[in-house]
This record gives sequence, structure tokens and C-alpha cells, in this order.
Amino acid sequence: MASEASVSPAPAIASPPAKRDFHFVRSFVAGGVAGCCAKTTIAPLDRVKILLQAQNPHYKHLGVFATLKAVPKKEGFLGLYKGNGAMMVRIFPYGAIQFMALDTYKKMLSKRMGKSGNIHWLMAGSMAGMTAVICTYPLDVVRARLAFQVKGEHRYTGIINAFQTIYLKEGGVLGFYRGLTPTLIGMAPYSGFSFFTFGTLKGLGLKHFPDDLGTPSLDNPDVIVLKAHVNMMCGGVAGAIAQTISYPLDVTRRRMQLGAVLPDSDKCVSLIKTLKYVYTTYGIKKGLYRGLSLNYIRCVPSQAVAFTVYEFMKQVLYLN
Repeated sequence: MASEASVSPAPAIASPPAKRDFHFVRSFVAGGVAGCCAKTTIAPLDRVKILLQAQNPHYKHLGVFATLKAVPKKEGFLGLYKGNGAMMVRIFPYGAIQFMALDTYKKMLSKRMGKSGNIHWLMAGSMAGMTAVICTYPLDVVRARLAFQVKGEHRYTGIINAFQTIYLKEGGVLGFYRGLTPTLIGMAPYSGFSFFTFGTLKGLGLKHFPDDLGTPSLDNPDVIVLKAHVNMMCGGVAGAIAQTISYPLDVTRRRMQLGAVLPDSDKCVSLIKTLKYVYTTYGIKKGLYRGLSLNYIRCVPSQAVAFTVYEFMKQVLYLN
């Protein structure tokens, strides 16, 4: 996401009609590209996270790095990217909607609450994350189902077949929204604190060290944006903090999404029951926070790439 601060006051100049008319489209594209780049970077880690979170019988006795080694041996190198096709179909609109909604909510909050501040990042980030989740949740469910499959034991043959099977055998449209409640509850603090932390670090950096941490924007020399490497560090820290706060709900969401695929699916029918079941059965470290070390490894490059690519795309598409 672009991090900007004005270098010097400049006279207001009306935006060209073409740029103003297509602002939302350009913002949508910038967010979508950023999301796809970020998720492709960490796709193997995402696959392993799903396998560990849901206690896949083939890998549940292994740790993060052992699973990373075991998957290629059992399923080939491309096994690390299983479900990534569905992820790309989902993540482009997810990233696009999230970043576009963030800008929209920030402007709306600024009008209603006055001058923009860090609280705007927290509130707008939370609402943007939830908006993106609601719009793309069925794709996330399908992606999780495909990623959970192991070679030789496929329940679904592809994205289309997964959609058809879930719709016909798991209650129609409602089958695609299993786990939506914990997802929304978890997304609010995750997205909110992610953007809040990044916005706070960005503001402090550009306020106190503009010459060391900032550089003129490519599309507008009167605007300073964070340097790429600083942007990446801020994004990584923001992701790590947000993941720690929301991770138990992420585990709950995954188990509810996988539904009938799990042998203990009857224990994972609601947010409270799933949290209680995972806690009593596996505990905190091996249950609610299983795979968290992997999330720390994956969230740093993911958030770093997302923020950096989005900032670059905003400059390329004249969004500053």
C-alpha cells in the first residue's frame, strides 16, 4: 500500500476526467496484482499450514520444515502449489476489493470523524478485510479443500468439481460459507492491526526520518513514499503482530471450512464448539497455535510483497 506524505503544499489541480473516472478500476487492479504476487511467493508455506492446521493424517506427526520436505517426496514439487490455482482466482478479487475498500473507508471516516489518523487505519482496515472476505469466501473454501487433498486420495478433481460437489452434498450455497463467522471475527483484528501497525510505522518514519526512509513518488514528486526495503520491513512487522492476535480464529476457520473432509467434522460445526474441541483435544501449542511458526515465516514476505507491490502499482497507475 502506498505510504505518502506531502513534501510541500501544492495548489489544488483538478484531476483529468479519465483518471478520475477510472480511479476505482486502477485501485482494483493495483490491489489484485499485489495480492497475487504476495500469495504466489508463499504458496508452498500456505499449503503446509493448511495440512498442519487440520491435522492431515499423512503429515500431522511432522513439523513445519519436515512437512515442507515430505510433500515434494510424496506428491512431487508441484504438490507444494496444490490449490494455488484456486487461490489465484480468489486472491485477485480479494486483494483488489480489500485495498480499494480501504481507500474508500478511510475517505469516508475522514469525512465523518475529521482529520485522518491511526485510528482510521484500524477501523478502515478491519472493515476492508471483512468486506473482501464476504465477497470471496466461497473461493477460499474451495481452495482450502483442494490444498488439503493428498495425492492418491482426491475427493475433488478440480475447482469446478469442488464447487459442484460442495453445492450438491453440503447444503447448497450455505455449504460455501462454513466458518464464515470465525473468519470475519478473526479478519477484523488481523486486517485492522495489520494496517494500523503499518500506518503507524509509516507515519513515524516519514515524520521523523523523511530523508533517510522516504523517496519521491514516481508519479508525483510532491509526494514522498517509503523506500522499498523500509516498506517491506514495516509490512513484515505489521503482519507478524496481526497474525499473533488472530491465529486461533484462523485455525478454527480452517477446520470449519474443511467440513466433511475431516473425520471429526461433527465436532466443528460452530465457532465456540470448534475452539473448545481444538483446545481440549490438542491444547494451545499443538492445537490453537499449531503452525504459528510457519505463519511468522510466511507473513513477513507476504505482507512485505503485498505492501511493496501495491505501492509500486499505485505509482505506475497514477494513484498518488
